[in-house]
Amino acid sequence: MSDYKTGLDFAKKLDQNDPLKTYRDKFLIPKDKDGNEMIYLCGNSLGLQPKTTKSYIDQELKDWANLGVEGHTDAKNPWLPYHEFLTENMAKVVGAKPIEVVTMNTLTANLHFMMVSFYKPTSKRYKIVIEADAFPSDKYAVESQLRHHGFDDKAGLILWKPREGEELYHYEDLESIVEEHGDEIALIMIGNTNYYTGQFFDMKRITQLGHKHGCMVGFDCAHGAGNVQLNLHDSGADFAIWCTYKYLNSGPGSLAGAFVHERHAHDKSLNRFTGWWSHNKQTRFNMRHEFDVLPGAEGWQLSNPPILSLAAIRASLDIFAEVGMEVLTEKSKKITGYFEFLLKQLGEDTIRIITPESPKERGCQLSIQVKNADKNLHKKLTEAGVISDWREPDVIRCAPVPLYNSYEDVYKTVEKLKELI
Repeated sequence: MSDYKTGLDFAKKLDQNDPLKTYRDKFLIPKDKDGNEMIYLCGNSLGLQPKTTKSYIDQELKDWANLGVEGHTDAKNPWLPYHEFLTENMAKVVGAKPIEVVTMNTLTANLHFMMVSFYKPTSKRYKIVIEADAFPSDKYAVESQLRHHGFDDKAGLILWKPREGEELYHYEDLESIVEEHGDEIALIMIGNTNYYTGQFFDMKRITQLGHKHGCMVGFDCAHGAGNVQLNLHDSGADFAIWCTYKYLNSGPGSLAGAFVHERHAHDKSLNRFTGWWSHNKQTRFNMRHEFDVLPGAEGWQLSNPPILSLAAIRASLDIFAEVGMEVLTEKSKKITGYFEFLLKQLGEDTIRIITPESPKERGCQLSIQVKNADKNLHKKLTEAGVISDWREPDVIRCAPVPLYNSYEDVYKTVEKLKELI
């Protein structure tokens, strides 16, 4: 949409015509000390709480209180198969088949478990490619895997870098890296939506490049799940992992998700760390059976999962199932485009957006640099009632989340920013 206009009336008109306008009322919006709603643009860091979350968790607390251990089989939502209640909706969010998806562990733990299976170094092919400004946890994790296998973590790591004076990555540069080092690279592991710039990568293109040269390919979708249409199955990636507390609104530190492509679903020869929850459900409690791995992503589980966390994720996923990713991303492109339009009115000598302009190459996050500004600007913006986040050295990240942010939120944010600068 290119026919955006300035002025509050236009923002209100967009809100009136928004097919998702009623969903804002399904979330708890933080308030200031005077009881006024804050403008919350930080769903890229921690999503807001759905109002239904409490009742979903309360149900499990009630069944625990009334049933004790019998809740595993007799609760309203029996705990033994509870993670399965999330699978179909989670698969729809990330564009996968149910057999390819499981909710388990936390984000970096899942990355390690995936690398146990899909990082298979040899003396010649052992290197790992990541983007130079990957989320630090990913970098630390892959470095530790290199060390674990007896390799030098600096010599074994290949960084896909932006060009001099730029923040965004070029596929041609990754292609050059893989062409040059292809027979040395065991794994390409990219953050599919970069946390700093918000750049959303073409996962299918990267996967095809890696596979062409015999590399395994995985993605950290922490900033993509619930934000962009991932189409994980069609991407062909070997694996992916993501957290659920950002765009999936499951609460701080909640459980994460993992994807394993169905071509690996029945491969029992894949090395993996195992536990009793990855064992055949039929004989799991007959404690003396030899290990019999479950097919699909469930076969990477270790332990019985925390039900209270799963209940919070389920509450949010039920909202996603109502809306659908197609409708959600349609609004996302529109509201982010509107945000970009308003920011540009402030003048490019003042504001610089380092997130890609193309809606196909971003989600709802815009990463903003303000000329001659430091963290004090972010502090003042917060004091003015806008919750965003700051990333060193000079970026304010703002994410107008389509489920609960309004066009008026965006308009008021830019007006406040204008006053401050």
